[in-house]
Amino acid sequence: MSKSVNRVKAALQAAGLDIRIQEMAADTRTAAQAAAAAGCDIDQIAKSIIFRDESCDRAVLFVTAGGNQVAPDKAANLADAPLGKADAGLIRTQTGFAIGGVSPLGHLSPIRAFFDPRLTDFPEIWAAAGTPRHIFPIAPADLLRITGAQVADFTA
Repeated sequence: MSKSVNRVKAALQAAGLDIRIQEMAADTRTAAQAAAAAGCDIDQIAKSIIFRDESCDRAVLFVTAGGNQVAPDKAANLADAPLGKADAGLIRTQTGFAIGGVSPLGHLSPIRAFFDPRLTDFPEIWAAAGTPRHIFPIAPADLLRITGAQVADFTA
């Protein structure tokens, strides 16, 4: 397994969860691709959307349901900071993941995180596990606990 997948696996184990990360036959880069691969509703995909806090050049994570879009103005108000687009370099440096496989956990550096309440409507959701082909199922309450994210409305 890749270093990225191993970090996700270690984070799940450290949280006391015995969850099997699954390598899919097709890409899971997008929420639609991940939902098709997992055989679930698109809103059961926990997308990891990264913005750059322009006041301190740090990544800010928004874990959102697959069918939702982050509203930049709501996100900035919630973060109480000006947010901009996070480039691939910032994402890789601070999370350790490449775009298309960013997991909501297992980051290289601590990250401020927010959680879409829509994800709590399901008993199980799916998230990226560090590569564009690896995903894992998890209860929303467990993902919320592990990430330390704040539940908030930041979607359009």
